Amino acid sequence: MHLGMPFVRPRTHSDYWLYANLFSSTCPVAIIDDVVGAVIAFRSHDLSHEVYVQDVATHPEHRGKGVTRTLLSTVSEYAIQHACTRMYLTSEPDNIVAHRTWLALGFVNIPDDRTEHGIEVTTDAKGPGRDRAMYELDLKHRQLDQPVAGVTSH
Repeated sequence: MHLGMPFVRPRTHSDYWLYANLFSSTCPVAIIDDVVGAVIAFRSHDLSHEVYVQDVATHPEHRGKGVTRTLLSTVSEYAIQHACTRMYLTSEPDNIVAHRTWLALGFVNIPDDRTEHGIEVTTDAKGPGRDRAMYELDLKHRQLDQPVAGVTSH
């Protein structure tokens, strides 16, 4: 996850233990000989029809090869099997590569209080000074494309 800096913040070993042992259905890891990507996502206990994607990271040497698509497809399959109707995530407004990726995967940038670089942004979405672009994928009408051959997610 440290390769995702500055947009993805590495967590502690105990956090990764928690994700692997308590949220493994929504925290897949992509393996091509070694770990090349990971998603940290959670199904809401309060809004059980929603899945929040907290972090997505793909090793720089494997970007553009379908790793992110495969990982998020794994999460969306879980979500659909559990009657979830929405996946959503946030991204820093200046993360243009992520913005393009989310749109290419079918997520919609949710309109909000301002626009930066052509991206809708929510002021203070994650607390004071932590503005974010918000994205959602409507699972009632769309599922991410099938995983890419050669990429295994666990």
